[in-house]
Amino acid sequence: MIPRIEAEVRAAMKSGDARRRDTLRLVLSALKSAEKEARTELSDEQAAAVLRRERKRRIEAADAYRAAGAEDRAAAEEAEAVVIDEFLPASLGEDEISAIVEQAIAETGATSQRDVGTVMRAAMAKTGGRADGRAVQAAVRARLPAA
Repeated sequence: MIPRIEAEVRAAMKSGDARRRDTLRLVLSALKSAEKEARTELSDEQAAAVLRRERKRRIEAADAYRAAGAEDRAAAEEAEAVVIDEFLPASLGEDEISAIVEQAIAETGATSQRDVGTVMRAAMAKTGGRADGRAVQAAVRARLPAA
């Protein structure tokens, strides 16, 4: 993952795309820091986890800027999230999430909303990080009856 992003940084520099270059440099820095912490090369799954974390930070920052009335800064953060999305595996669709939730409910024997946490742990383990936790939680809550 790191060599691919380094190549993209060089391409962005050549094309003069400052926003893309800066975003990729920040992501590259986060990946290298994680690699240094792990004291080994990151697997693709570990690198994807770092990218998801960086993407989440951008989305949260965009929400905070929007709440503060700084629409231009919110748009900039969202643009950075779009660049990061290019390097993440494709997200699961609604049908795939529903199927995973059904399987997790069957495996855990969940019967009510009190079991949401148990089902969430099982379902998130099966998504391989390719689904937003909020989407999975919504599917779990929709499927389980009230306590």
